[in-house]
Amino acid sequence: MKQLQGIITTLKTPNTAQVTVTRQWQHPMYGKSVKRTKRYACHYTDLKLQEGDEVVIESCRPMSKTKRFKVAAKVVKAE
Repeated sequence: MKQLQGIITTLKTPNTAQVTVTRQWQHPMYGKSVKRTKRYACHYTDLKLQEGDEVVIESCRPMSKTKRFKVAAKVVKAE
């Protein structure tokens, strides 16, 4: 399964968390470090989450039109 690490940005819908995943890569031609962000709609249950928490998400079966990931674990609690 594919696992990614990101930060929770919104928790407005029930059982769904918007997680922003930031990745950094080097441009193949210019050698410059480029930062890209992507937002994933993730399913969660039985977890006490809040905005700003750092979580690990993993791929799963499609839960809805946009949800293809679920929250696997909380890494760092928001301050």
